[in-house]
Order: sequence, then structure tokens, then C-alpha cells
Amino acid sequence: MSHEDATHGPAPLGSVDPEPMHRAVDALAAALHEYVTTAVGVRTEFGAAEADEDPRVLALENRVGQLNAAVFDSLHDSLGMHPDLTSSVWEPEEDEEPEHAHGTPEGAVPAEVFYLGFVIADPPAGASMTLDGVVELLDEAGTDVAQRLFDGGYEVAEWATSRGAAVDFGDDDELDDDELDDDELDEEVDGGDDATDDGPQGGDR
Repeated sequence: MSHEDATHGPAPLGSVDPEPMHRAVDALAAALHEYVTTAVGVRTEFGAAEADEDPRVLALENRVGQLNAAVFDSLHDSLGMHPDLTSSVWEPEEDEEPEHAHGTPEGAVPAEVFYLGFVIADPPAGASMTLDGVVELLDEAGTDVAQRLFDGGYEVAEWATSRGAAVDFGDDDELDDDELDDDELDEEVDGGDDATDDGPQGGDR
């Protein structure tokens, strides 16, 4: 995939022949129809789990994947674009709130939780760093990312850095102020997880 030709340049393209792209789409559509026919037939012979692993189904899934790549290549070669045509997006039903939705300021869209995970091994013996330092490093990076989101117009309701498991956002882990001593209460107020008008606040958990 070359990015040096005119199709990737800033100037609009002139006349473009769409036929190669239509042929790639037609081939993919035919394979999808064949997949449906085969899957229906296999399902009449076997249970759902067995049907998922049937060689005929797996072969067609592989073929569909190859033809998806062919559609991408055809569009890319002709137009210089990078189409995202294989993502699966489920629209929520009417009046249905997303599973991980959280409260947001009035007028904002429902919030959802996003995760970025790392699997980090112990540093070599004798190294000055430890795994404990990873949380501090990620916390600093999280501050930068949250601020960039806030500056970009997003409403960052909460953010946190954790170790070992994803943070369970919500009200279940809220602390009772009566159970905090003065120092703990001051720390909770100064470094809480809620967003403010000046930018998102967060920390490790």
C-alpha cells in the first residue's frame, strides 16, 4: 500500500473509475450470501457451538475476511482513503441507557466507561524502578489524557488509575465522610475523581 502516489495527496481526485470497487463489493456480498446459506444448513445438522466450529463455516469466515481486505485495498488504491467498514456498532434501543452509563452534566450525552490496559512484567534484577512506580507513571499520563479530553470538549465525569483490575466506577465505593479523619477528608476533597470547571480531576485507586 503506497502512500506516495497522487491518491494520497491533498488535491481532489479527478475522474475515478468506480467499477473495481463495485466488483470487490459484489464479491464480498456474494460470499456473505453463501455464508448465510451454509450457516443455515449447518445449523440444521448441529448445535450452535458445533456450528460455530464447522469447517465449512470457518472456511467461509476466512474467505469473507479476505474479501473484506480486498474491498479495503480497492478503495484505498483508488481513493487513498482508509475505510473502516468492518466495525460492529449496536445502537441502543429507544429509551435504553448504555450498560455502563454514568451521570453527566445537564445537556451532555450519556457517559460510558473506556479502558486502556497494560500487562507489565517485573523490571530486571537490580533496576532502580519497581512495579509500584508504574501506577505513578500511568497517573501522570492519565492526567494529561483527561485534560486533553476536557480541552477537546468532552465531559470527563471520572477517571482513575488502578492496578490488578479495572476501576469499578459508580456509587458503590463512595466513602462516608463520617468515616474519614481530617487528613483523609482533605485529601479526598483536593484529589477527588469528579470533573471540575477547570478540568478533570483523578487519581490512582
